[in-house]
Amino acid sequence: MHFLDQAKIYLKSGAGGPGAVSFRREMYVEFGGPDGGNGGKGGDIVFEAVPGLNTLIDFRYSQHFKAKRGDHGKGKDRTGAAAPDLVIKVPVGTQVLSEDKEEVLADFTEVGQRVVFLEGGMGGRGNASYKSSTNRAPRQHQPGIPSEEMWVWLRLKLLADVGLLGLPNAGKSTFINAVSNARAKVGHYAFTTLVPKLGVVSHKAREFVIADIPGLIEGAAEGAGIGDRFLGHIERCRVLIHLIDIAGDDPAEAMTIVRDELAAYGAGLEDKPQLVVLNKMDLADKELGDAFADELIAAGADKVFSVSGATGQGIEELLDAVLGYLPDRTSTETKTVEVEDEDEANSEWSPI
Repeated sequence: MHFLDQAKIYLKSGAGGPGAVSFRREMYVEFGGPDGGNGGKGGDIVFEAVPGLNTLIDFRYSQHFKAKRGDHGKGKDRTGAAAPDLVIKVPVGTQVLSEDKEEVLADFTEVGQRVVFLEGGMGGRGNASYKSSTNRAPRQHQPGIPSEEMWVWLRLKLLADVGLLGLPNAGKSTFINAVSNARAKVGHYAFTTLVPKLGVVSHKAREFVIADIPGLIEGAAEGAGIGDRFLGHIERCRVLIHLIDIAGDDPAEAMTIVRDELAAYGAGLEDKPQLVVLNKMDLADKELGDAFADELIAAGADKVFSVSGATGQGIEELLDAVLGYLPDRTSTETKTVEVEDEDEANSEWSPI
């Protein structure tokens, strides 16, 4: 399945059905009067976040969504049928943006979340509703409320607990394959990863989702390389793992480049907790690793982990540190109710 994280679509709700102009005509019923029913309501445009989706590729081939209009009113005071709602299913993490991408109109962060985005028009009144003591045979009616329409952008931000970032060839694909169930492509060249990858990590009876994004290079905020387009997928992460290739020319400079790109992107990424990791320790000795770790700490890192995605060295300690940033899903919160009057707390309940 191809990955697509942006799509532009057209939405149009259903118009309300027109009211009917009708008069009761039956044998032996003189002056039956008006009996035109009201029109039916038009269909709403509804967005729903569903599980099992992680791409917007479906919206590349289907870009126009139009709800049906309500049915017209009928004689004998029959109201027209309301049109069904048009439900658009999107992945969890999808945002609905205005056409100029300046405003977030809806944000779906939970499975089952539903938003009525465009409301269908109300049905028009039939002539029976205009009957009065002074207007016994009205012929006026309403055509129904028009529909609403607009173009919007859909933008997907993958929901993950941990974000994985670094320069190209930092070993991110090898790392995510080693710690999770992901099967990312691994190659001896830059930009092996072209689209974000998700993996589920199981560690010490805990599970969390890790996201791997394509490598960043200097100037990514201005569009260099793949650019910073995929940084949006780690905006919701609780902690970032910053992988640095120990075989690189200058690990401290590599860390600075990535941090500068996060700051240039904004959205609070530079303020998120970062675990700085020296990767590919199987290609160097401990003495070199310690020297590079000291340089990284001098450059601003709080602590440096030394790991090898190929051999598994140091991964256990790193994952232990990651758990410290995640909520304990096994604990349950208990709510206590404070009672000011002790006698009231001990007394039996009475409706009086």
